[in-house]
Amino acid sequence: MSREPREVILRPLMTEKSMQQKDDLNMVTFRVRPDANKVEIRVAVETVFNVKVTSVRTASFEGKLKRMGRHQGRRADWKKAIVKLAPGHKIELVEGA
Repeated sequence: MSREPREVILRPLMTEKSMQQKDDLNMVTFRVRPDANKVEIRVAVETVFNVKVTSVRTASFEGKLKRMGRHQGRRADWKKAIVKLAPGHKIELVEGA
């Protein structure tokens, strides 16, 4: 299943932990499509940001159960990808933040 690279990566995840990893370990965290695999994520990041990726780690999360009064629903399932970049490569997500 071949997709456009911009369809695989949904958005960067900017948490305190991910910003620490970005500075210390040269790892960037993205929210990706739940059905994307590591190869698709690697190709998408290399294509969109023009960098070299050394490894990709993924984690899948179930959507939380939410209630609004007596009505019940679920948030969507989602997937997180932690991408390690090769030495000398860098992705600037936010400048001056």
